[in-house]
Amino acid sequence: MPPGYLAAMKKRQHPQAFLVTVLWTLGLLFLGSVVHATASSLACPDWPTCFGTLVPEMTGGVFWEHLHRLVAGGLILLFSAATWLAFREAPRFAWVRLWALVGIGLLLIQAVLGGVTVLLRLPDAVSTSHLAMAFLFLALATILAVATSEGWNQGVGPSPAAVGPIRKSAIAASILAFLQSVLGATVRHTDAGMACPDVPLCLGEWIPPLHHPLVVLHFGHRVLGVLLLSAVFWVGHIAFRRSGSRRLRILGVAIVLVALGQVLLGFLSVYYRLAVGPVALHTLFAATLLTLLVTISVLTWAPHQNAGEGDGRRNAGAGSESSKAGAGTALTTAQGTDGR
Repeated sequence: MPPGYLAAMKKRQHPQAFLVTVLWTLGLLFLGSVVHATASSLACPDWPTCFGTLVPEMTGGVFWEHLHRLVAGGLILLFSAATWLAFREAPRFAWVRLWALVGIGLLLIQAVLGGVTVLLRLPDAVSTSHLAMAFLFLALATILAVATSEGWNQGVGPSPAAVGPIRKSAIAASILAFLQSVLGATVRHTDAGMACPDVPLCLGEWIPPLHHPLVVLHFGHRVLGVLLLSAVFWVGHIAFRRSGSRRLRILGVAIVLVALGQVLLGFLSVYYRLAVGPVALHTLFAATLLTLLVTISVLTWAPHQNAGEGDGRRNAGAGSESSKAGAGTALTTAQGTDGR
């Protein structure tokens, strides 16, 4: 038996399982975007089978659509396993088990929405809800992964003075990122992606005529993107300058870079007439940005490194005073003995 094998087996495994779930979900969102961008959403016209079988010929659009279904099924199994591990082991917080069960519920609803989307031939409302539910589950899985992570007690949280500003701004930016993703899903499924065929202008103007609903949707997505970019810059700034945490400083830089990449990919998606690569990466970057913002939000509840150091110094100081007192008592006793 290899050294350390038993110790590794005794180590809690649900944190790693939740982390893998987050990464798996990001991959699934990317794959789902490829399915839509390649017009493969109805390549399998039935559900849950594909042309009446669970093992169709994996060619053309069937490859992407059926692969998407297989990966989605894998996500349900993976998250169910992570939930089972959380119940079997002792999670850091009791609420982890409850929210893991909520996550399973979200996944089952998500699967049903995916089936209804196919059976009803891609209705806009159901298709948009399907993608919105995926982003909601991603946020929940991120919360579980961060709150159960092994590094939680390693001083990764912000300094006490920075907790309030970072927490409020990061939560607000997370909500804004989620709303922007839902609006982006609406733009995608209503075919409003090319309602503004030019960038950075829209129909040759900074503020286009807002007479057609598709133009309103597309332009609204751009406006909300600017607001989100501003919020991300602010969160990145205070996380880098005021958090006092190396982890949060890195995350602060990361969200700014991802947000800038997201804007660039949005431009490229329009410029290249909704080409598969830019569109799929645009969705992936949106999901990644939401994940990072939720991570920063959750980390504001983690302990700060100076708190532990302060306790250590106080304990050391108390020990020193105790030692001095003990030494003084011993010296007094010795002097008394000499006097006798």
